[in-house]
Amino acid sequence: MTLVLGAIADDFTGATDLANNLVRSGMRTVQMLGVPTGKPLPEGVDAVVVALKSRTCPVEEALADSLAALDWLTEQGARQVFFKYCSTFDSTAEGNIGPVADALLERLGGDQTVMVPAFPTTGRTVYQGHLFVGDRLLNDSGMQDHPLNPMTDADLVRVLGAQTSHAVGLLSHSVIRQGAEACASHLDRLGGDKVRHVICDTLDDADLEVLAAACVELPLVTGGSGLGQALPAEYRRKGWLEAVDDAARLASAQGQALVLSGSCSRATLAQVEHFLERHPGIALDPLALAEGDAPIAEALDFVRRHYRDSPDEPVLVYASAAPERVKAAQQRLGVAKAGELVERALATLAATLVDEGVGRLLVAGGETSGAVVSALSLDQLHIGGQIDAGVPWTQARVGGSTLSLALKSGNFGGVDIFSRGFKVLKEMSQ
Repeated sequence: MTLVLGAIADDFTGATDLANNLVRSGMRTVQMLGVPTGKPLPEGVDAVVVALKSRTCPVEEALADSLAALDWLTEQGARQVFFKYCSTFDSTAEGNIGPVADALLERLGGDQTVMVPAFPTTGRTVYQGHLFVGDRLLNDSGMQDHPLNPMTDADLVRVLGAQTSHAVGLLSHSVIRQGAEACASHLDRLGGDKVRHVICDTLDDADLEVLAAACVELPLVTGGSGLGQALPAEYRRKGWLEAVDDAARLASAQGQALVLSGSCSRATLAQVEHFLERHPGIALDPLALAEGDAPIAEALDFVRRHYRDSPDEPVLVYASAAPERVKAAQQRLGVAKAGELVERALATLAATLVDEGVGRLLVAGGETSGAVVSALSLDQLHIGGQIDAGVPWTQARVGGSTLSLALKSGNFGGVDIFSRGFKVLKEMSQ
């Protein structure tokens, strides 16, 4: 069988999120970290997800990396390409979602693509083109306070329209409930009117199944990871995909347990609080990091001390903070500088502690995950079973050891994910 799906994700946790849904739907999936130019396709895989850090970088860099990833996936013979962005559609007014989607579509020679950010399992739905997080509009969900990409408009047709010179349309729920043929006909009519990007309403998993059937033949699909759980069934109907029963198999997990959190989302703040009520943790302050590396040394001493006393207990190091504290640090240091200091500190901690014996690592935050993965020099992850929707355990080789690694998007996971995640991993390894 040839490679069925080649995906390009704009951050590391989003890539893992998509890979998780593909594995859960029976696709043998590998996540490549960074543009895999020159690397051979791993054997025995149905899907490859290329993880980039292209969500918040300059648009020219996002385009170059995304097109390089596309060229590699095309060389591997991918039948369909998936551009994965966050289910909260977060980006700046200029992009990078619109520009990257345009570039990918042009390189593939396509005329139209769908935009399906919804992931109903995690509370992300779209109705009349407006994105909801739970029962709140996007701009009233906490995303309006995002430190890098604040989202102040829930109307995705309007948001995307500011990022592209091409027409943006809507596939409404009234059409979706009529079935895949009605959706395909609606897309054809929009295409006749030169509508290139189509925002798709999605209220539940049944809507995702309809959309997957309607767009399975498109050269490019785009969206959150929710669509990834519905596409494999369509691939099987077309005879592109074999049935497998071991897509999520992982090796036995070993080593000490560590949580690193750089996300400042509401969900992560609650997860940090829950963990600290039960396990040890230490905070990192970007203002203190700006003065030197003493906070990193202090965190290392804290973690090592707890591992000596309780080697099996997980430990948390976090820079997660309430919006007002984040804004205060950004005003003092600048947005980019504050983020860079935190990412560098957490990446340094990851590299040092994994070298010293940490074998189970859970990371919260897309930018933090990218920094950690880079510091560990990882280029490939094998995707296993999930902790919560969108958050699987993965494994990679670091030196001569196996590292079990979970990369959590800031908004994902139950309140107890930091402690429960290691219990889930133990059950997987038995």
